[in-house]
Amino acid sequence: MISKNIQKLREQFKNYNIDGYVIPKNDEFFSEHTNKDRLKFISNFTGSAGYAIILKKKNYLFVDGRYTIQAKIESSKNFRIIDYKKIINTKLSKKLNLGIDPKLFTSDQIKNFFLKNNRVTIINENLIDNFFKIKDKKSRPFYSLDEKVVGENYSRKINKIIKFLRINRLDYIFISAPENVAWLLNIRGYDSPSSPIPNCHLLISKKKETYLIVNKKKMKNILKERKIKKNEIIDPKDVTNFLKKLKSGNILIDKKTCSIYFEKILAKKLKIIKNEDPTYFLKSIKNKIELDNMINAHLIDGVALTKFIFWLKQKKKLNITEVDAQNKLEYFRKQNPKYLFPSFNTIAGSGKNGAIVHYRANKNNTKLLKKNEIFLCDSGGQYEFGTTDVTRTICFSKQNQEIQNIFTNVLKGHIAVVQTNLNKKKTGKLIDIEARKFLKKKGLDYNHGTGHGVGFFLNVHEGPQAISKQNSVKIQSGMILSNEPGYYRQGKFGIRIENLIYAKKVGNNLIFKNLTLAPIEKDLINFELLTKKEKDYIFNYHLEVYYKLSPFLNKKEKKWLASFI
Repeated sequence: MISKNIQKLREQFKNYNIDGYVIPKNDEFFSEHTNKDRLKFISNFTGSAGYAIILKKKNYLFVDGRYTIQAKIESSKNFRIIDYKKIINTKLSKKLNLGIDPKLFTSDQIKNFFLKNNRVTIINENLIDNFFKIKDKKSRPFYSLDEKVVGENYSRKINKIIKFLRINRLDYIFISAPENVAWLLNIRGYDSPSSPIPNCHLLISKKKETYLIVNKKKMKNILKERKIKKNEIIDPKDVTNFLKKLKSGNILIDKKTCSIYFEKILAKKLKIIKNEDPTYFLKSIKNKIELDNMINAHLIDGVALTKFIFWLKQKKKLNITEVDAQNKLEYFRKQNPKYLFPSFNTIAGSGKNGAIVHYRANKNNTKLLKKNEIFLCDSGGQYEFGTTDVTRTICFSKQNQEIQNIFTNVLKGHIAVVQTNLNKKKTGKLIDIEARKFLKKKGLDYNHGTGHGVGFFLNVHEGPQAISKQNSVKIQSGMILSNEPGYYRQGKFGIRIENLIYAKKVGNNLIFKNLTLAPIEKDLINFELLTKKEKDYIFNYHLEVYYKLSPFLNKKEKKWLASFI
């Protein structure tokens, strides 16, 4: 039986003479996490990436390999689940007229995904919003970050962009991604559930003019602190009139986050140049102060996670659910006043739920942890001076040889990543091979990237750097990435080991250093499969964990943590 929400959407098709409607995960700011999740509303899918296509009689949900199992569980009742890669060449929606909201798509997305076999109709209202109403949260104003936290004045950052414009003979740049605006201006906000994102856009000219497109109320505190002229703050509804006053020229827009809506407005006055916003690369390289602050954030986070693992492992009766476990971890994080909120929804999956890469436990689906099952917990925190992301796989009883061997091969891949010779293997594509090679020798693999870039007190996922089969960005000193190989057996178990790491120049060598401090489950390791070098790594890692965390632990916790050395 088709849901009422799908029926309400289809009822509007006649008004626009369309055969279907496309709903992406992102909002108009192209944020990974949004307070208005239209895709979840229409499909019940809770993953962080995907598209739904609602046709008159059929519905399709496109997701990547991380979410295939999850989507089938959450959405297959009303949707056919299809691999994301097939959206480009799919013939399921051939020669149809598909409606879209221009604020939610880039022109490249439409061209590459939907125009090959179909026509697209731009509808200047969102058909989901016509019946999907959420209470607007009270708009909280943005705030500034001190230079002591970020390590660089916002004027210097803007000058880097202006230098880029002049070198590339560009008159303007439109910074459409809010996280890039946040980094450039050293501001943060409350517009995302998992990131301190300030929803806004920024236009910069080669003549050092800056115009922030935002609700003026959100800037009231910053206007008092900084010498910003009122005419440099543009209300979103006044953008068209504002652009009319600009001198003609060319403008760079980010091909991944500048919507069709803004592209069309900008094209009325300026020549469009599509490329990648250079801010992504600039903010990917953390300065010394940012790195020092991230190290401190991971120390605090490591204490909380270690106390949680100890609490979990010491329970005589495992009479807790997945939700109980994630709430307890949140409790330990909240003990530090510098902790603000999770950097993403915690993934706490026991047994077969661990095989769902981005599983979300809630009061309706949570299951009890069992002694004979392994437990995968992926979580992170936003602190006043850093962002964390860590995964540990935990057991409560001796596991069979196969599980131990798989865990050990995942661990060997994890160690291979952090010990990569970055002078020889300089890109994520090459590092990714190292992470998978031990599993692949056994005919095993995992259907997600090995690592993603991480922001400084911003999004837990950021580019351009990543450790994946496709990423060819050169790793540079100051870049932070996750290191998270895994393995998942549907209906049985999931294994993942994740640390955040950063690239550091030591003499003439570029090496990875760990940020994450938390014990790795020794009861799941088959030490016979490890080389001496790998055994030394495990010993030295746990020695560092003990040395740095033990001052913040009680006697029982210290004694337990010492057993890992």
